[in-house]
Amino acid sequence: MTRPVRLAVRGILLKDDKLLLVNAYAGRGDLWCAPGGGVDPHRSLPENLAREIHEETGLTVEVGAPCLVNEFHDPNGSFHQVDIYFRCRLLSGELRADWHDPEGVVSLRRWVTRSELAGLRVKPDSLAAVAWEDADASTYDPLEPILR
Repeated sequence: MTRPVRLAVRGILLKDDKLLLVNAYAGRGDLWCAPGGGVDPHRSLPENLAREIHEETGLTVEVGAPCLVNEFHDPNGSFHQVDIYFRCRLLSGELRADWHDPEGVVSLRRWVTRSELAGLRVKPDSLAAVAWEDADASTYDPLEPILR
């Protein structure tokens, strides 16, 4: 039996020209992504994203327009996820060392410059171009392997 495609939302949040990133897997700090997560039914995508960002970072955001649809999968397994990315604006809060994600997934959070991002392992591959709004940045990132 195949698993259904998982729908998730993620936020592009810039502060002082730095992008907010979180670790992608619990206990692993070598793969980074934008904050967000799975969508709960009967709540809008922006409501889900605001909740996820708060859970993972303690920050309160205003969710704006969508800017990227990314899908990725495990070519050797059944995992397939579609992420919808939204531009966000920080309303309140700061990253605090004593903050804990109630789901236990995010343990690392950080603001990075574009040059720092270039030295990190991140998903999706188009994250920098979308975050800093490159003119040729794709708004649809086709099916890519979950890890390379």
